Amino acid sequence: MITNSAGAAAAKVARRQLNLATRHQLTAAGVPDGTVTSRTRPGGPWQRLLPRVYLLQTGPPDHRQRALAAVLYAAEPGADPLSGDTAALTGGAALTLLGIRDAPHTPADVLIRAPRRLAGTPELRPLPTARWPRTITVSGIPSARPVRAAADFAARADAPELVRSVLAGVVQAGWCHPQDLHAELRACRLLTRPAIRAAAAELLAGVRSVAEAQARDTLTATDLPTPLWNARVHTPDGTFLASPDAYWPEEGVALEIDSAEYHYTRDAWHATLRRRLRLESHGILVVSATPSMIRDTPTEVLAALRTLLTLASTRPTPPTALARGHQQLPLFPGNGAGP
Repeated sequence: MITNSAGAAAAKVARRQLNLATRHQLTAAGVPDGTVTSRTRPGGPWQRLLPRVYLLQTGPPDHRQRALAAVLYAAEPGADPLSGDTAALTGGAALTLLGIRDAPHTPADVLIRAPRRLAGTPELRPLPTARWPRTITVSGIPSARPVRAAADFAARADAPELVRSVLAGVVQAGWCHPQDLHAELRACRLLTRPAIRAAAAELLAGVRSVAEAQARDTLTATDLPTPLWNARVHTPDGTFLASPDAYWPEEGVALEIDSAEYHYTRDAWHATLRRRLRLESHGILVVSATPSMIRDTPTEVLAALRTLLTLASTRPTPPTALARGHQQLPLFPGNGAGP
């Protein structure tokens, strides 16, 4: 049985923790061990999500509750698990909370302070670290900052394209600057891995998506001039025009990679057309392609670009626009430290 005072104390803990509590917290609130065991039996009002971590409801947990359950499991029993001092979500699970769509939410990676060790489960991986990060709270869950979460994800990801996609998504969403991400990857000694080093170099060069990265690979293998990636193009008086995916400022040629996924609505499609009209009205020649064209028929895209770049070199009137963008950076061998 639970006394009124114990029930009130347990409810207070649950309200603060997305309806979750640890066995340590429940017993500290006055709930007997036997009551915890009986209430979490099949058909009972509570559920055991992880060893010593309980969901105090009958309905299924959502992704936030599962993420917080991992932190509660990993936190030191006597510490406040929401403080971020002894356990913090990181990797794909933390990035999922930030809306990075390709980031895998399981297993949940949770940082703990080295030399402490903790058994993992199929749902979570405790990661001992001597480099304890600054933490933030995302949707009520203590988490590593995005730049650290991205590096921890990359350290344990096997698929190069997934690394490329997730790191680009973190930068594209504005959660960190590519220079800061590069520095964190270097601090974690991850730039020795070719896939991570390549993805970091692309982000420094201004590439912001997998489709752009594939386009960059395609262009690098040709004799075409090197473009700026995601340059901000302005009129001479400083009015912003657009930020094409790739831009050749001397020739006034732009490559726009337009995914159908973002053109489901009439407004989105009109916005794309208006952006192209703004560029063309200032003399910029535009090649439009979809990600699948870049992937499946790159020779057609390259032929169109080559034609426009050739035409641009012979036209009498140059474009009336100025570009402020990222310079293309080389890939560096070895430890990836670069300049």
